[in-house]
Amino acid sequence: MDGSELISITTKSRYALRALVELDRLGADGPVPIAELARRGEVPAQFLEQLFATLRRAGLLRSQRGVRGGYSFARPASEITVLEVVEQLDGPLGAEATGVFAQAAQAARAVLGGRSIADVTQSQADADGATMYFI
Repeated sequence: MDGSELISITTKSRYALRALVELDRLGADGPVPIAELARRGEVPAQFLEQLFATLRRAGLLRSQRGVRGGYSFARPASEITVLEVVEQLDGPLGAEATGVFAQAAQAARAVLGGRSIADVTQSQADADGATMYFI
């Protein structure tokens, strides 16, 4: 093991973040169905269900069953960091890293810990707005 895999962020975190941004965009009026989040985030629904179950057990999300069921944030999206999501799904970032990899992990933790789900949602909205074309 050369240490580089100790700061790996997997597809689980990337997919979950995409879906959480969609939840932030859509969830103001109540729970959002997992199928809708999967479709909008372009994430396989069964895989997303597993990821969201983990985040629910960690206290980041709430689920509601039934016709008006779906997922919602357990805390405001502005209080949930990207680092929390990554570490719930991929484990502690750089926990066993040493040397230069420990420094890289520390930098990654600082960046991800300083960005909330709401921050990512806003960044994407700003980027989407910047790419609008008017004819």
